[in-house]
Amino acid sequence: MSMNFEDVEERDGVRLSWNVWPSSRIEATRTVVPISTLYMPLKQRVDLPPVLYEPVTCKGTCRAILNPYCQIDVRGKLWICPFCLQRNAFPPHYKDISNTNLPAELLPKYTTIEYTLARPAQVPPIFLFVVDTCLDDEELKALRDAIIISLSLIPPFALVGLITYGTMTQLHELGYGDCPKSYVFRGGKEYNQKQIQDMLGLSGTRAAPRPGQPLPPQGLGAARFLLPVSQCEFQLTSILEQLTRDPWPVANDKRALRCAGVALSVAVGLLESTFAQTGARIMMFAGGPCTEGPGMVVSNELREPIRSHHDIDRDSVKHFKRATKFFEALAKRAANNGHAVDLFAGCLDQVGLLEMKSLPNSTNGVLVLSDSFTTSIFKQSFLRIFNKDDQGNLEMGFNATFDVQTTKELKISGLIGHAISAGKKSPCVGETEIGIGQTSAWKLCSINPHDALAVYFEVVSQAGQALAPGSRGLIQFVTHYQHSSGQMRLRVTTIARNFAEAGSPSIAASFDQEAAAVLMSRIAVFKAEIDDSPDVLRWLDRMLIRLCQKFADYRKEDPTSFRLSDNFSIYPQFMFHLRRSQFLQVFNNSPDETAFYRHVLNQADVNNSLIMIQPTLMSYTFDVPPQPVLLDSVSIKPDVILLLDTFFHILIFHGETVAQWRKAGYQDQEGYENFKELLETPAADAQELLADRFPIPRYIVCDQGGSQARFLLSKLNPSTTHMSTSMYGMSSAGAAAGQAIFTDDVSLQVFMEHLKRLAVGAQTN
Repeated sequence: MSMNFEDVEERDGVRLSWNVWPSSRIEATRTVVPISTLYMPLKQRVDLPPVLYEPVTCKGTCRAILNPYCQIDVRGKLWICPFCLQRNAFPPHYKDISNTNLPAELLPKYTTIEYTLARPAQVPPIFLFVVDTCLDDEELKALRDAIIISLSLIPPFALVGLITYGTMTQLHELGYGDCPKSYVFRGGKEYNQKQIQDMLGLSGTRAAPRPGQPLPPQGLGAARFLLPVSQCEFQLTSILEQLTRDPWPVANDKRALRCAGVALSVAVGLLESTFAQTGARIMMFAGGPCTEGPGMVVSNELREPIRSHHDIDRDSVKHFKRATKFFEALAKRAANNGHAVDLFAGCLDQVGLLEMKSLPNSTNGVLVLSDSFTTSIFKQSFLRIFNKDDQGNLEMGFNATFDVQTTKELKISGLIGHAISAGKKSPCVGETEIGIGQTSAWKLCSINPHDALAVYFEVVSQAGQALAPGSRGLIQFVTHYQHSSGQMRLRVTTIARNFAEAGSPSIAASFDQEAAAVLMSRIAVFKAEIDDSPDVLRWLDRMLIRLCQKFADYRKEDPTSFRLSDNFSIYPQFMFHLRRSQFLQVFNNSPDETAFYRHVLNQADVNNSLIMIQPTLMSYTFDVPPQPVLLDSVSIKPDVILLLDTFFHILIFHGETVAQWRKAGYQDQEGYENFKELLETPAADAQELLADRFPIPRYIVCDQGGSQARFLLSKLNPSTTHMSTSMYGMSSAGAAAGQAIFTDDVSLQVFMEHLKRLAVGAQTN
């Protein structure tokens, strides 16, 4: 391929599974992996010019936006839309257009362009904190401090509000300066939107200022509860500093009563009544499960354990379905109004993320799982949300819509990511459904530069139609969002790829195995949410066998002749690790952890997703520069330090001999400077990995034979197991083996042998 996949990603934020497309429906189904893209709508680019005029749209039904692939007639001041072939006149301000004087959106290098629209957002961004007070004093202090710091990172014109909950839910009135005042809601009662509106005395009208305009008089509706940071920082900080633990007594054999469901419904109801269809984030901090009222996950009796995967499979969980249904209804309301919900869990046990996952999943909110609010995992992840760009604006967009347009040969199958359908039934919607389908537009309540959306397509041209030379298909992605500075922005990316005849070698040569592995993993995880795990694994295996049958070189029924070309060669390895990953295997993970891992995978770009699927392993030893090694048990050696990056964990593993020397203190003695350097290098590299990761990974330092080493052993390919070594730790071939791993999993070598046999054998479906 002349095109470098990474360069295209750098320019347009797009990675495709195939970069040359089959020309007919039948041929496209034979390529097994669907034509699909991972697109990063807010991918940061240095050279993106700020365009301060409105985009030119096609007058036809497609409403596509002017782009470098349009045919233009400079003399007649016309352009032809490549999507619907409609002829359009250029607007009057394009009168000076010529072949040497083209606007940015027609230049080939600006296939991605961002317009700053003239109409600013009606309301500044809103941050509503929902804080759990059933925490011990140390936890509550750490949480309060983190929120107080965040107030200095939020733009001064942004609106903030505070809800606290324990046995009751309290909505704090920030506009009343004389003394702390709050509205209290009973924890055991379900409130609908109308009741919340009436209790708070909120009219349906908006009472919020535009950025830079004075506030209306204090008595007005929402201005009592949501105020600009610049006006209420002192009041809000003093309320937070005086926050104490929920006063309701908790017996030793009971859990604290937490009405998280009521707190969230008050938050959603407040924003729905006052600021529907504007950018807002509800930031929920939970130090334990909801044990009271709607959304209850577990009772407050400690003798009732919180549900496990096994309980859910047996359908023996009392509150699961009711709680899930309650939070799904809330998530739908929040998403329809453009409000994102972030969940921060700080608890050693589960807090009910599985039941609540629809909130961040439907609204593209943030999900952070930590053992406590005192940990750096929570503190740094929370503050990293408020990262700023070079201009000092928050790196996040609000209340976005995402539209996709295709030329007639392609149709949209669906999207997998954190969004909801906008229900737009345009002509480019296909029959096949993958993920959130039957629409060509989706709603994203929040958006940041690292988010990647997976969009899937199908070819609808019939076989036998002659291909015009150089014919190509186009896809246009249009993202409309509220920038954190208060402007409305429109990001447009238009890509074109060639079609090729059936059997053309250019299709196989255009395969991007990294993007394809991530796009297929998203479908697998989407299926795993609905189907049983064994069915999903069987589906993955079937797809892999069919792909190998189609694109490998082999003689029938001769596994030794099986060869995959370079751009397919690592794909089976990704599938092997995906099958064993925590995304599809729930063993040893709680339901909350599974929900968290799947949430992060469905948001991540290609590079980060691959680290999650197949972690990276670096080896450090004397006299050799650090080098990547196989994710395999043979890489464990006594005189080596390993650095494992699984995205969620960063682990430094000291081999047996290194660990003994370190315990003996050699690194502090004269003459052992090289050993000291050997210990310091992986630690420094680990810090670099931690620098921009989100959420912050767990950092583990362990020794061979230690209990924490299990994090490494669980990820390694078990090429040496307790079955393959003899009693002296030598492999059957006589060479010294790496550490034996106690597992019944098949190794990659066995997996590949099975794959070759099945691919070259009788053709299976």
